[in-house]
Amino acid sequence: MAFQGSLKELPLPDIIQLVSVSGKTGAFTLRSGSSTGQIFLRGGQICHAEAGDLSGEEAVYELAIWTEGDFVFNPGTETKTTSIQKSNTNLLMEAARRIDEWQVLSKKIPSTRLVPVFTTEVATTSVSFTPAEWRLICKIDERRSIEEIAVGLDTSPFDVCKLLYGLITSNLVALREGLGQDETERLRQMTPDELRSTAEAVHQQACELLGGNDKVNDLESVFRMAKTEIDNGREIDAVLDLIRSEEKVVSGALGPNQSKTFLERVDTLLRGA
Repeated sequence: MAFQGSLKELPLPDIIQLVSVSGKTGAFTLRSGSSTGQIFLRGGQICHAEAGDLSGEEAVYELAIWTEGDFVFNPGTETKTTSIQKSNTNLLMEAARRIDEWQVLSKKIPSTRLVPVFTTEVATTSVSFTPAEWRLICKIDERRSIEEIAVGLDTSPFDVCKLLYGLITSNLVALREGLGQDETERLRQMTPDELRSTAEAVHQQACELLGGNDKVNDLESVFRMAKTEIDNGREIDAVLDLIRSEEKVVSGALGPNQSKTFLERVDTLLRGA
């Protein structure tokens, strides 16, 4: 029998311990906003996990720091994949350490969906960077979120946040919403039908910019996925994800200037809604 609950009420490590002592085989499915993840148990032992582009141990650690969202455990759900060899005890000890560290990091980095941007201090401050910081700085283009930068660096969002923390503390880097808070609030005030219409209008703007570019097929794939999510009751998150995903397609096909144009058109669209 499946059971579910809130991560706000019961942290993930506690949930896993509760289930693992019974030796169950099954899968946790977790959702926080538009982010999802899964952790698979085999005979009570964690054997595989997925969170966005992460898998294995790093996925477990990423999911462990989620403080909000919901979980469902489905007993009997199996996977043939084995990406984790560590014992539950070692995994959960490391997860607990990261949770403690995240409580410090989150004071300056409340979300991994925020976009790092350079401050004016960068041009006037003389400072030495470590090789890891240089690799991070080279990935900051003021468009990609922390999560997207982590993918580009082939590391976890948690490790990116540890590097960013020092840069933010030194006032060399700041964080901003990928989409303005005012625009996001307007989406939250829309009815489901208005959100569907908005999604179609956003998609049309991206298609107009791409014109005859062969990447337009990627836009159609993203739009179909968004419509499915909207039909499943995730209207607001689906529209936000559509904007971010189509901006990536436009940027990849036409460059950052055109992706900026796309976001400006979306901003105008939402302000007029």
